[in-house]
Amino acid sequence: MTRTLLVSPLQRGAYRSITDALADLAGSTGEATIEVAPGTYTEALLVQGVNVRLVAAEGPQTVTIDATGIEYSAIRCHDATLTLQNLVLRSGDFPTVHATISTVAVDNCVLSAGLAAGLTVTGGSVQARRCTVTGAECGIIVEDASGSIDECTIDDIATDGLICRIGADPVVRACVISGCGGRGVYVYQFSRPTIEGCEVSRTGDAGITVGYESAPVIRRTWVHDTAGVGIGVGRDCGGEVVQCRVENTAPPGIDVADGADTVVAVAAADSARVGPVGVPAGAGGAAGGQADEKAVDALLAQLDALVGLDAVKSEVRDLIDEIQVNEWRRSEGLSVGAMSHHLIFAGAPGTGKTSVARLYGAILSALGVLPRDNLREVSRRDLVGQYIGHTAEKTAEVFEQARGGVLFIDEAYTLARGGGGTDFGQEAIDTLVKLMEDHRHEVAVIVAGYTREMESFLALNPGLASRFSRTIEFPNYTPDELTMIVAKMAGADDYLLPPELEPALLDHFSRVVRDENFGNAREARKLFEAIRAAQARRLRRLDRRPTVDELRTLALADLASVR
Repeated sequence: MTRTLLVSPLQRGAYRSITDALADLAGSTGEATIEVAPGTYTEALLVQGVNVRLVAAEGPQTVTIDATGIEYSAIRCHDATLTLQNLVLRSGDFPTVHATISTVAVDNCVLSAGLAAGLTVTGGSVQARRCTVTGAECGIIVEDASGSIDECTIDDIATDGLICRIGADPVVRACVISGCGGRGVYVYQFSRPTIEGCEVSRTGDAGITVGYESAPVIRRTWVHDTAGVGIGVGRDCGGEVVQCRVENTAPPGIDVADGADTVVAVAAADSARVGPVGVPAGAGGAAGGQADEKAVDALLAQLDALVGLDAVKSEVRDLIDEIQVNEWRRSEGLSVGAMSHHLIFAGAPGTGKTSVARLYGAILSALGVLPRDNLREVSRRDLVGQYIGHTAEKTAEVFEQARGGVLFIDEAYTLARGGGGTDFGQEAIDTLVKLMEDHRHEVAVIVAGYTREMESFLALNPGLASRFSRTIEFPNYTPDELTMIVAKMAGADDYLLPPELEPALLDHFSRVVRDENFGNAREARKLFEAIRAAQARRLRRLDRRPTVDELRTLALADLASVR
């Protein structure tokens, strides 16, 4: 049963602040709704480990949560399920809504920030619908997360309107992005969003920029009146640009660099404006079960480009070789043994499991084995319900969403960590076992987690282990590899590492404690962000505007200040 709490400073018996209501929910496991009476609430909220819906009690834009004078985001969300509805949200130098490893829905809200993003989502998933992001440093940042952004307006942004990075793959539909000082949309670091039916205009740079081995699908999108090119794609990128209108932009309207594998099929009126294209229009995609060998080679090249993971790459290539040969045998009428595409990824967090899962799914799609290049990433909270029968329903719904692509269950062993007879994790496992067998040719299920915990997980159901074709071990990154990861992150964000900085990074990673909480590539990301922040502090203390070289270069002193 959903618990409802009322926040109203003037009503007797109600909570005086939203913070007070959230504090009363700490440690609760059920769903809750906080209804907020009209007014402005000067608060910075932390939502952690709960499932809560925060809604304006009397309709849209009657409630404002204002954190502009507070050194925090208006709403920070971690490891939680959060719905925001009909709210006005403001912050100063921090993201207005900052969600990490959470399932967050933002519906019909207005978000603004001073020197940060309106909405930042790292890990987990996001559903944003009919929202407006305005007057912020950047609009929406989706990082290593999935979900959807529908019918949103992003306007009056100092830099980039929408950023998708670190493997993010949201579906962006019917959005209007305009008035950005930088790019309208920036897709980089292996991201694969779908952008369809959108309008991008009045940008200070390119309308849409794709870089660093990303592969978005951009369909039926109108890009116009931009200072830079309409759509720019960097080398080693892929994806599709289909039926898009590009008007009144810097030439060429669509600029695809040499070495990119992007498929471009524009409207006839725009065909003369297309720049150099790596792949002829219509050449990509596996349809009707036919393999796209060029796409497979490009995806395997992306796999090889990942830092470290030599044993993992070898295992995945062995799998792909077997699948490819089976497809050749089948096409010649020869017998082919049954083969499961389900895998176990065992290892510590931050070792590239999600990135490899995305590439594996894309390769299966390019081979024609799976009909869709789609990854649905879930965790325990997406599968386990609150009462008898609810879990089977939730698990079946998630499985159906993943059919045709990859279902990636992170920290799958948590399904076994229940609270006795009131926990339904076992029900989720039993449901998955049956669905995996019934639909083994329609989906690839990948379960991931620590090696020892995954062994216990497989023992929970007699048929579970047999559903997976193999276990792939993901080792911890070495100090050299972590240093390379930081260098790649820096290069992707237009930073330079001077020669003296890399040995210092190597020394740092050689000294760091590698206990069970060690985050591998996540530690590299945290360190890079800290160094970048240290550089910003250092440059702000100069009595002049920094040069371009100074803006790009991270110094040894920046690392020393965060160690």
